[in-house]
Amino acid sequence: MNDQIILALDVGERRIGVAISDADARIAAPLTTINAHTPERAIAQIMQLVQERGVSRVVVGLPLTMRGERGPQAEVVQRFADTLSSALSCPVEMFDERLTSVAAEQMLRNLGLKPAKIKAQIDQVAASIILQDYLDARRSNPNRSHELPHSSD
Repeated sequence: MNDQIILALDVGERRIGVAISDADARIAAPLTTINAHTPERAIAQIMQLVQERGVSRVVVGLPLTMRGERGPQAEVVQRFADTLSSALSCPVEMFDERLTSVAAEQMLRNLGLKPAKIKAQIDQVAASIILQDYLDARRSNPNRSHELPHSSD
């Protein structure tokens, strides 16, 4: 998996957390947060990051319900990912992100950060958790696709 930089996105209504892997696609790190209010601008910023960082794949966290079903927010994120996929030349995959925001918030609280600092960093930390989970899943099952199926609706 050398020279395979992967970008992960935690897409929310207001913000999109962004994380990036190392060149060996082994370790995830928080990168930035993008304003999601203007989807076209957000996609342009993501396209710029993909180009500048030499990204070979983008992973978008899919917010499934606790029962593993697609709710309204999952459909919104799926539409965003489909639009992004049309704009990028690299593959875009969906990956289950259940509980990543909760885990990110807990991690930042455990570090002793103040609530304002947590709010500023939670999205990119959640994206890094999504990405690390994705990288770990790929390593443990290298021959299996980790992409979630598109909605049939």
